[in-house]
Amino acid sequence: MKFNLLNRSRLLLQSATPVLETIAELWTAWSRQKLPLYLFLALCFNLIVAPVVYAASGNEFSHIQAWALGLLGLATLAISIYLFFVMFIPEKF
Repeated sequence: MKFNLLNRSRLLLQSATPVLETIAELWTAWSRQKLPLYLFLALCFNLIVAPVVYAASGNEFSHIQAWALGLLGLATLAISIYLFFVMFIPEKF
């Protein structure tokens, strides 16, 4: 019985090894390329912003317009923060 359990655990470890290698490879790729992560986080944050814009408009905007305004607001905020740092800490850039 113990031998059978050991064989099963070895098979599970052997089948899990490619999965773990893939996860490690994805993690290193994400640590090198930040743009996809930032875009994903911006879209997730827009899930909070868009309904607020839609509710504040009193149903004058469609859902698509609310999403567009939310993304436009997030882009404006991001560019403002970037330009603030470029103006006041130019030696980093």
